[in-house]
Amino acid sequence: MPTLAISVKDLSKKYGERMAVSHANFEVPLGTVCGFVGPNGSGKTTTMRMLLGLISPTGGSGTILGEPINHPERYLSRVGAMIEGPAFYPALSGAENLRVLATLGGFDTDQIQALLDRVGLGDRANSKYKTYSLGMKQRLGIAAALLPNPQLLMLDEPTNGLDPAGIQEIRELLKTLATEGTTVFISSHLLSEIEMISDSLVMLRKGKVIFAGKTQDLLMRQQPVIIAKCADPQDTLKLLSLGQGAGHDGSVIDGAVHILASAEWAATLNKLAFDAGITLSQLSPVLPSLEETFFEMTGDDE
Repeated sequence: MPTLAISVKDLSKKYGERMAVSHANFEVPLGTVCGFVGPNGSGKTTTMRMLLGLISPTGGSGTILGEPINHPERYLSRVGAMIEGPAFYPALSGAENLRVLATLGGFDTDQIQALLDRVGLGDRANSKYKTYSLGMKQRLGIAAALLPNPQLLMLDEPTNGLDPAGIQEIRELLKTLATEGTTVFISSHLLSEIEMISDSLVMLRKGKVIFAGKTQDLLMRQQPVIIAKCADPQDTLKLLSLGQGAGHDGSVIDGAVHILASAEWAATLNKLAFDAGITLSQLSPVLPSLEETFFEMTGDDE
């Protein structure tokens, strides 16, 4: 029994002289949510298409649910996917579209209403697809991807077009699926959402994997910051000197002192300021967000 949903070794795809994906290596454990992030053109969709057997790799190898990706017929029945946006018949209703797909795929048609309920389209099951908003179309795409009752769900930008409430609903759905044992591999530019739901991350830049591992491990690589503001602006440089004198790098940004130190050191900084006669109007330990980490690692490619 495999323990990995996805395993990739030196996976590459070349178009002419351009390497769309270059020697990618990463693993996705079963039953987890893995975020797949990177700037536009970094190779995310190309990688997903190789994993689904839609295009052939130039080099390297990979497995899905323990089966090699050059034999997609061995695993596709256990994989649900929505890549590059859903495509449906405009004149058919949401339920009718799912029934067509279920019939073609040999899936149970009795589950259609339950799937529509699950993605928040239960009350629009009989409405024509052409009347759906962009967000509703995305939801229907996810419902279609769930038709096989998949062990692995691969989604390319699934929250595109959703309002905040819709994004939260999809987030809860994906977390529930993972809890029930479905592995979710999700690409998205909504990095705050990825941070909230993903156990692990694969980060691409110009076709190369620059990070693959637990989300928390990536965030912990970033030095936390203590942001402090003085009640008297004239004390700002003095406070900065106190932090630097204690061995911590820092700078002044927008009138506030930014000290590179752990959250626990905030109490020490507060005491140093008090002893020096400095009154603080703000003292905030801040951990870097995934978005900040992402842009630092990928540069200005976005």
